[in-house]
Amino acid sequence: MASAASAASAAAVPVAAASTAAAFPRAPSECHYILHCDMNNFYASVEQARNPKLQGLPVVVGGNEEKRHGIVLAKSNEAKAFGIKTAETLWQARKKCPELIVVPPDFHLYLHYSALAREIYYRYTDLVEPFGPDEAWLDITNSVQLFGSAEALAAEIGACVKAELGVTISIGLSWNKIFAKFGSDYKKPDAITVINRDNYRDIVWRAPVRSLLYVGRATERKLVDMGIRSIGELALEPPENLRKRFGVVGLTLSMFARGEDTAPVKSYDPDRKGVSRTIKSYGNGLTAPHDIVTARDARALVYLLAESVSQRMREGGARARTVGIWIRYATLDGCNRQVKLDAATNATALVARAAWELLEANEPLDESRPIRALSVRASDLVMSDEPEQLALFETDRHRELEELDATIDVLRKRYGNTVVQRGIEMVDQSLDGTDIKRDNVVHPTGVFNQ
Repeated sequence: MASAASAASAAAVPVAAASTAAAFPRAPSECHYILHCDMNNFYASVEQARNPKLQGLPVVVGGNEEKRHGIVLAKSNEAKAFGIKTAETLWQARKKCPELIVVPPDFHLYLHYSALAREIYYRYTDLVEPFGPDEAWLDITNSVQLFGSAEALAAEIGACVKAELGVTISIGLSWNKIFAKFGSDYKKPDAITVINRDNYRDIVWRAPVRSLLYVGRATERKLVDMGIRSIGELALEPPENLRKRFGVVGLTLSMFARGEDTAPVKSYDPDRKGVSRTIKSYGNGLTAPHDIVTARDARALVYLLAESVSQRMREGGARARTVGIWIRYATLDGCNRQVKLDAATNATALVARAAWELLEANEPLDESRPIRALSVRASDLVMSDEPEQLALFETDRHRELEELDATIDVLRKRYGNTVVQRGIEMVDQSLDGTDIKRDNVVHPTGVFNQ
């Protein structure tokens, strides 16, 4: 769902008609075939696949307007034709299309489809790296000989996803991850774009600099201030100038623009045995149904979020040494705070206590500055089976809390996450019945943060 190259650029620069065999004219040891697969209009496409009556209609997946989540999360191609954009409000979308059909999100279903797509990818390679629920990189270097060519293999993957799941994917094929990602964004929907060593200057370099992965709005503005508007101009800018302006990030962007990304496709899938895990942190956030102005309501939200974060850590076999919070105020400005723990933990009570103390100590509640949204994050992870030195009088307390949580987890797995709730989480009736863990969608951690 990342931004694609502009339509104008796509129209102005046709894809070069180059065979895959000639796409990477280097020695075999230097050849890599990387795919980036992006499921088109993911949430909306899944809803149309589930309910054929929605096929051909302007459909958006939208949040709950009563809980102030009323934005467009995804749109069908038919809705896109009306100019509807992701992240705009539903009332704005309805002004553009009065016949708009709004479907509530079903994140459990989307994650199921995401897992099904990855199972298809695994038929062709073990090197699959998810990039959000709807995207993934695949290293097919060692699989090409079995299927004739990389482009033929990409076409087969796209056909399988379409036939078995009822959704289409756009695929970029290149020798590195960054250009493969560009290729999947370049032409949509249901398309394959080859970015090779012969055509990347004609395709990638002519595109706006914002089309390069990890160039956000703020970075784009700074690059434009330097006179850099295209990816080609970024590639030709002396790296030292970029380092002075952006630090090490500038050097990374320069390498990306020149096609010198050497990052491997990392195997990761928590649902597959024997695949390494690369999770760096666990986090959950929520826009509150109402502005938070009292300590009671703030604490309820903190504990509700910490409950989900801690439960997911336990499922992942991890403990955290650091707990952080992110706050967004009603004025839409925000801040981050974090604290190092005395010992790693995945106990809900300890994670929640750390998050609450951060909020209480660093950002005391003020009715003139109410909180609109809050996130809790656990990072600096260690595996649960790793030995951890605890203070003498903390050992029993940690063990008791984790054993209690393990017992609660068994009940929740059998009867649902709301079967056991802490009293402190129930004081705000607007949050009653909220299952943040169930509705959580895991998003990727980028090479660097914007």
